Amino acid sequence: MPPPLALLLWSIFLVWLLRFDLKLSRSDSARAGKTSLILWVPVIWISIVGSRLPSQWLGMATGQAAQTLEEGNPLDSVIYSVLILLGVGILISRRFKWGDVANRNLALTVYLFFALTSVLWSDYSFIAVKRWVRDLGSYLMIFIVLSDPIPLEAVRTLLRRLCFLLIPLSIMLLKYYPGISIGYDRWTGLPEHMGVTTSKNMLGVLCLVSGIFLFWDTVMRWSKRKERWTKKVILVNVAFIAMTLWLLDMSNSATSRLCLVLGCLVIAVAHSKTIKRRPVFLEVAIPVVVCLYLVLAFGFGVDINAELAMAVGRDPSLTGRTNIWSAVLSTHTNPLIGTGYESFWLGPRLRQVWALAGAVNEAHNGYLEVYLNLGLIGLFLLAVFLISSYRTVCKTYAKLPSLGSFALALWAILPFYNVTESAFRIQLMFVMFLLGAVAVPQAPSVPNIAPLADLHLKGGEAPHSSCERVTV
Repeated sequence: MPPPLALLLWSIFLVWLLRFDLKLSRSDSARAGKTSLILWVPVIWISIVGSRLPSQWLGMATGQAAQTLEEGNPLDSVIYSVLILLGVGILISRRFKWGDVANRNLALTVYLFFALTSVLWSDYSFIAVKRWVRDLGSYLMIFIVLSDPIPLEAVRTLLRRLCFLLIPLSIMLLKYYPGISIGYDRWTGLPEHMGVTTSKNMLGVLCLVSGIFLFWDTVMRWSKRKERWTKKVILVNVAFIAMTLWLLDMSNSATSRLCLVLGCLVIAVAHSKTIKRRPVFLEVAIPVVVCLYLVLAFGFGVDINAELAMAVGRDPSLTGRTNIWSAVLSTHTNPLIGTGYESFWLGPRLRQVWALAGAVNEAHNGYLEVYLNLGLIGLFLLAVFLISSYRTVCKTYAKLPSLGSFALALWAILPFYNVTESAFRIQLMFVMFLLGAVAVPQAPSVPNIAPLADLHLKGGEAPHSSCERVTV
């Protein structure tokens, strides 16, 4: 098939998917209320985060040159600025309670404030400030989604549109436009399938998020599978799950594969009858497993990461990651406060790491990435936020199991995912995690809103009256 014809067919398929999304939104709205068209703003932002920068789609130079990494691209800056201004305007129109959000998410507020303060000791303070403001835009988009009158439906709509936009496009690009969707490993020369993203690991993240959402959405609708419309939705989900698994196999991302299995397992267990009667079992089991992993990996000197790598057919060096870790640690950054927010991969340090480990721009370990930029203080504040966010997730699961099970799955995989990938910086995995980890008050202009703490929904179903809304 000629590539232009494939592009045309994909465009037709996308139009059909968007019409299906509109019908599905109307169908869900009949039970839960109407979600806002404003959701397209965070959809566009998160689609950029989960794929490529606008300048990269246009073929502008944003690649491996150290100078480019420092300067950025004017087009990207303009688009980000417009979306941020739109986000601020939307939240102001909703009378968003900024102070209430800061109080509800005190640990995250302190972490972000320390990150902003760290630009003072950065070698590239202006760049660090620009990156902090850019990343703040992702939090604004999360606030827009969670401050929607029906946050559960808003989350589902956001993730469904993300899948509809990026999954089929990745398949089309891989099959008919390999020049922009397939790269080559710098060491082996073997092809790496990237799809709409810029690396095989990013494609793995996209498949991980898509797979968890589609499985979660199917589980939520399963009890009504005999209804005609629900049956159609489940069939579409199954088709997209098949496409997602094919892409995941093409990406060859072992970390995303393992985390997808773990996330789906958590969702399945969370919706089982036994756990629904005693949710505390799951709420205790997840942190216990995480702590057990940390004890085995760091307390007794057991190289559990190498064992897992060999179990999935990878080399014990975790595909060269141990070399990267040695290279970045050899730069001898300030152990207490780091180099400043998103400032490590700039200037002489970047060139030093490239000379030792090749052209990389992340540590492939989320904890090490935070240490390099924000030091031990940043790591401590991050740990406090993770603990605090788990309490928020558990409260959500207790009051709204449907949304809470999704948040539990994302929280459960985040500590493991960050062992071999850097997901505590603003990328798709961390943005999805924040959807379940941030507590946001409802807009006062929306009438008859029941706070989540005062609402009890059985079976994880959405409210059947348009006046019954939930707050996360």
